Amino acid sequence: MTDSLRDQLLGLGFKPAPKPERTPDRKPGGKPQGRPQHAGQRPAGGKGEGRPHGGGKPGGQGRGPQSQQARPNEGGKPGGQSRPNRPARSREDIDLAKAYAIRAQREKDERIEAERLKQEEARLRREARAKVDALIEGKTLNDPAAEVVRHFPYGGKIKRIHVTAEQLTALNAGELGIVQQAGRYLLVTAALLDEVEALFAPAVALRVDPNATVEEDPYADPQYQVPDDLIW
Repeated sequence: MTDSLRDQLLGLGFKPAPKPERTPDRKPGGKPQGRPQHAGQRPAGGKGEGRPHGGGKPGGQGRGPQSQQARPNEGGKPGGQSRPNRPARSREDIDLAKAYAIRAQREKDERIEAERLKQEEARLRREARAKVDALIEGKTLNDPAAEVVRHFPYGGKIKRIHVTAEQLTALNAGELGIVQQAGRYLLVTAALLDEVEALFAPAVALRVDPNATVEEDPYADPQYQVPDDLIW
């Protein structure tokens, strides 16, 4: 194309063809020295270079400060609705919990106290038993040759002791008494029986009231004696 024709085309409104962009020089084994800036791009080195406004995401929803304010709270429900906080415990619940704790502590204290009293009672019984044993030692009147059986109620059961005929009369008259010691039943005088009762009343197995009727003590009458071979 001649210059005159070019001038004529330019005069008619035709634009010259754009010149090809120059490829940036590269160093051997290195990166380009620079990038050409196109129209609409920010200057090199600026924040957000090569990205559209809004962080580069479609619709402009980036991660900038403004977009973070528009996001729902972390842990929120879908749809932008935040999850309601867990309601605080009411005063009624707190008072009820305190009442349960107080009752549990009171019950524990009662169990401890009951156990303490039980152990104390057992200790006193042991001491009283020891005193009774020392008191009646060598003073019992049981006769190995006795053949008469005297039955009597003790501890919710019917017990028996072998006595002589004279001892049976004295026992029914209240002149003698019976003491329980380690599963044995020992015959003692009425005076000694009083001392035993003062130390430990449960050790007294039989004290006969001489004025008692037959209905009150049916075993005092010999004719109502239970045979030895009878099993209770």
